[in-house]
Amino acid sequence: MVVRKEITFSELEQWFREHRVTEVECLVPDLTGVARGKILPREKFTEDRGMRLPEAVVAMGVTGEFPEEGPYYDVISPNDMDMHLRADPSTVRLVPWAVDPTAQIIHDCFDRDGKLVPFAPRSVLRRVCDLFAAEGWDPVVAPELEFYLVARNTDPDVPLKPPVGRSGRAETSRQAYSIDAVNEFDPLFEDVYDYCEKMELNVDTLIHEIGAGQMEINFFHAHPLGLADEVFFFKRTVREAALRHDMFATFMAKPIAGEPGSAMHVHQSVINKATGRNLFSNEDGSPSQEFYWYIGGLQRYIPAAMALFAPYVNSYRRLARFTAAPINIQWGIDNRTVGIRSPVAPPTARRVENRVIGADANPYVALAATLACGYLGIKNRIEPTPECKGDAYLGDYQLPRSLGEALALLRAETDLASVLGESFVTVYSEIKEIEYAEFMKVISPWEREHLLLHV
Repeated sequence: MVVRKEITFSELEQWFREHRVTEVECLVPDLTGVARGKILPREKFTEDRGMRLPEAVVAMGVTGEFPEEGPYYDVISPNDMDMHLRADPSTVRLVPWAVDPTAQIIHDCFDRDGKLVPFAPRSVLRRVCDLFAAEGWDPVVAPELEFYLVARNTDPDVPLKPPVGRSGRAETSRQAYSIDAVNEFDPLFEDVYDYCEKMELNVDTLIHEIGAGQMEINFFHAHPLGLADEVFFFKRTVREAALRHDMFATFMAKPIAGEPGSAMHVHQSVINKATGRNLFSNEDGSPSQEFYWYIGGLQRYIPAAMALFAPYVNSYRRLARFTAAPINIQWGIDNRTVGIRSPVAPPTARRVENRVIGADANPYVALAATLACGYLGIKNRIEPTPECKGDAYLGDYQLPRSLGEALALLRAETDLASVLGESFVTVYSEIKEIEYAEFMKVISPWEREHLLLHV
């Protein structure tokens, strides 16, 4: 595990000199998790550490569209006002694939009065972490991120296929946990690990998941904001590495029909900062009341948070019965069929795993939302249902089945809005409505095949 030295503004110049940096990528994660911003010569960044971008830059949909009217403009100024960006020097890292020595730094977004822009994803996660800190708690998370390697595909009308490996053949069967199947892509993953090492990303285990060409990378547990930054950086990194090996890496929740979807399972626990004790365990090692309340909060609020965990129409294709993805909010110990799992662990490492979140979710938004659910559970002392000890796939669906249904639940849940911020929920839900409307304009091959001559 890499322990990064915290870098301050006063030390940033020295860091630039040590790494001979000539350019700086000034990054802001938007609602989809896309890196927006500007690229500056190092001297320009040094002269002016602040910069501006239109506030709508972090509040657009995946298609780049904005609402034309409505509640969105009760939050976003119709005058196209600027945000003031401030670099977080602790996030500075090299861009290892750049030809010239280049740094990348994540920025926070502020308004003209010096307040965090409430609908920027990083601001939302900061807000939730501050609520934990006010209680004397320190949240800890560890994401497990799944993704697919696919053959290069430039035609969106052509289905995606697994890529060709070193053997010259593409996978045609499922190879869960196969070492040889991972080794098919050794040159690619050597680049990925090399890039991650140079960027000081705390990636842990790499495994082959169930699907053909599906991989999973695990991250060491840490504070949520730093880990969201690492997931954000990692997605850029693995996409870049894949391109250099003539393939794509995709974090779509369901990129290939008939194959399992990709998730971002998030392990989470809470530390009492005064005692250093895991809040989920009593002194005798038994599960604490807070452990059960946290689970109760996840059960109570996950359905309303689904538009944050499953943000696209494609996301809901993953959440189907018997597809290695949950369909309900049951909980259980060492049970992978439930949506909320507690792995077997010693009392100091007792934790809860949210298995509902898709790989396509914005890491800042997803971590903020899952922590918000647990926070509300503890604050409101919400008791969970009895533990599910059987196959949860045999139970009823308890999650919304579409983005439209999920957005209606999100808008109706005032408790989540109070924690995440009403401005954020308004902007997010309005943007997702635009995306949903865009999707509904598209006629799918299934519709042409089965409806054209039969109805």
